[in-house]
Amino acid sequence: MGSGFSLTSSWGVPSREVMLVLIALLLAVFVLPSPWGLVSVAVAAVLDIAETGLFIWWSKRRKATVGVDTLVGKVGVASSDLWPQGQVKIRGELWQARCAGGCDAGTRVVVRAVEGLLLVVDPA
Repeated sequence: MGSGFSLTSSWGVPSREVMLVLIALLLAVFVLPSPWGLVSVAVAAVLDIAETGLFIWWSKRRKATVGVDTLVGKVGVASSDLWPQGQVKIRGELWQARCAGGCDAGTRVVVRAVEGLLLVVDPA
């Protein structure tokens, strides 16, 4: 079972979060004096949209720190001859790699791209 957001529970009834928002909305509109109920709902909507936009901006501002895509730009050492394929060692891990120009074992290489689990490298 996923832990994502759902409007309904597993029994088909609205979830607690949806019920709380609906109760707060009804209280704001019907309990507060005439103009203030609508003003509070509008302010809450603007704050919610701003908070969501800020969260999206915050989550996209940093590069990924996990996965093979983080290897692009990293420098490693050819563990075997790359004529054109062989192995390179980057951050203590051995990877299958391809070097179009070729290079000998012990040469420093830079990762230019990732194709599946194969690194495309060039001599540094």
